[in-house]
Amino acid sequence: MLTPLLRGTTTLVCLSLAVPATAQDTATPGFLGTLILTAGKRDLSFGTALSRTVVDEEEIRDRQASTVAQLIDSVPGVTLVNGTTPQGSGINIRGFGANTTFGSDQKIAVQIDGASVGSEELYRIGTQLFTDPLLYREVEVLRGTIGSFAYGSGIVGGGGKLETIDASEFTGGVPGFGGSQIFEYSSNGDGFVSSTTLAWMPTERLEFLLNYTWRDQGELKAGDGTVIGNSAFETPSYLAKGRYTFGEGDAQSLTLSHSRTVADDKDVPYDQFATDGGMFGNVDRVTDTEQTVLEYRFNPANDLIDLRANLSHADQQIESDYVPGSSPLEGTPVFGRVLALVNADQRYETTKLTVTNRALFETGAISHDMLAGIEAQRRVRADNTAAGAPGGTNDRSALFVVNEMSLGQFTITPALRYETSRIESDTPLAGVPDSYDQNALMGGLAVAYAFGNGLSVFGSAAYTEALPIIDELGTSGTAQRRLGMTEKSHTFELGAEYSGTDVFAAGDSFAMRGNLYQTDLWDITSYTVAGSMTTELDRVETLGLELEASYGMQNGFYLDFAGHLGEGTEVNPDGSDTTWRNSPADRAQLTVGRRWADALDLSWEVVHASDRRDALGADLPSATVHNLRATWTPRTDGWLDGAAVRFGIENLFDADYVGHLSSPARKAPGRTVKLSLSKTF
Repeated sequence: MLTPLLRGTTTLVCLSLAVPATAQDTATPGFLGTLILTAGKRDLSFGTALSRTVVDEEEIRDRQASTVAQLIDSVPGVTLVNGTTPQGSGINIRGFGANTTFGSDQKIAVQIDGASVGSEELYRIGTQLFTDPLLYREVEVLRGTIGSFAYGSGIVGGGGKLETIDASEFTGGVPGFGGSQIFEYSSNGDGFVSSTTLAWMPTERLEFLLNYTWRDQGELKAGDGTVIGNSAFETPSYLAKGRYTFGEGDAQSLTLSHSRTVADDKDVPYDQFATDGGMFGNVDRVTDTEQTVLEYRFNPANDLIDLRANLSHADQQIESDYVPGSSPLEGTPVFGRVLALVNADQRYETTKLTVTNRALFETGAISHDMLAGIEAQRRVRADNTAAGAPGGTNDRSALFVVNEMSLGQFTITPALRYETSRIESDTPLAGVPDSYDQNALMGGLAVAYAFGNGLSVFGSAAYTEALPIIDELGTSGTAQRRLGMTEKSHTFELGAEYSGTDVFAAGDSFAMRGNLYQTDLWDITSYTVAGSMTTELDRVETLGLELEASYGMQNGFYLDFAGHLGEGTEVNPDGSDTTWRNSPADRAQLTVGRRWADALDLSWEVVHASDRRDALGADLPSATVHNLRATWTPRTDGWLDGAAVRFGIENLFDADYVGHLSSPARKAPGRTVKLSLSKTF
């Protein structure tokens, strides 16, 4: 696999060198680089070694996804695991994150308006992205470790940053009222969505927003016409948000946001990854997730000060009650353990304060864009020792600095993070320490060089450590050993990017970015050898190539491409190895479309995936899915002003397949016709 990966990188560089042109510069400050505005559906991130993809509000609406995970699985290297429901879906980035056992392995991070969300290790439940896509104006996916040091430790795969919608985008940033109403319907499962947004700006300095979204989906059908069990859900969500701007030159602002999503499910399988109750049986389950964020910003006319203080509280509760008679294990000696698991009420609360300052300054010929910050976090987990989920608290504090230094055509960005952690048990036991302390210093270096003709090359090296989590409190020898260790990983990346206009024809635009990555994970505590409950793997090695490209012509024709090619290996303590169980599939996605001014957008998307496996590791055949989308936005001053009609057909040819890393019985949805009517006022 290594040879084609290197060949792909060489081809990328050669193509870039062959087409010199002038870059399109749309400045985005800081280490995140520049978003290149493309003619296609998705803008590309340039000017940094950080692999970053942004799904904006227009694409969120066009895709009409029922979960956030479904929305971002089109990003290279991202796998949607068991993703037909908010309770069961999760994201896996570059082979880390959601997996076939837990909703998260703590190697990706998810933030909503800066709040760190998600649980730790909940068995067979994926709740890291339990929210609704229509609450957000932007979803940003970071891949790899190099861009993670401002967000947390132990981030190997990457992360997702979600930003909620603002009132000013509906009022045009001027005093008055505004809002929108969205209705969506999907034929597969008779899905229905209503999303109502009300916005009010009484003055230019004060704005308020309310959103209520109700999403209802019945049981889905696969491509062969069979019903996909455990695929129905009903989730009401709401968002309340306000911002007050004040001070000299409106340099200060205070923003408060609160969002919540709830599901009250009756007589559903405990195992959210499966399609029926299986040996665990069914439960009545309430899943309640909410985030509250208060952010203060001070950004005066001074290059040395751009201060943000973000205080957040994320609270996730999962209350389960076993449905009598639903498990075949009732009456057996092991049923007591099953009952303790399925009857457990889980709760995670994460309170975090992050204070950062971004300063622009020069030292001689070097220009600096430096972000420095401190962070304090407390996570509390309710005690469920009988269910294998010990309760306790995890207090963490961190210092971090990311300094983007520009010298001529070179950009050099060192990043450091120092983090300390203390875990305390709620249920101290005789002979077992009730608290544990750990700390780690981690960091990376990114280097980029711009040739001045639209072409640049970049590379990075990053090292991170994952500190023990509350789930590792316990009495077993394995748990005690894990608390005394930190998982370690390093990632190396090398790539090139190009953007230009008038490349192949007058008035056209072309942008392309590709990077090769290699990640090694060792001192492993998260995964055990296949067939063993206690023996950890020696190490995990992954290698991959990611490619994103966009081409557009003056007549509105465009092409978008996103692809990933990779492999992963897990190595046992005895030196034997096998394919890494969570490796992403090889995947290519091509979108062909055309726009007629800003009124009509028609596109055809083809997604092909190979080298696929199910949750049990069995090989799956390659799969190809075709999706059609149309967006009509009338340009008129009449009553249709602000209206949009979106029509789509997903899985056009009713392909019958199981998604990569999904449970064997959980097939992907078959043909689905989607219709969306929206009006902004």
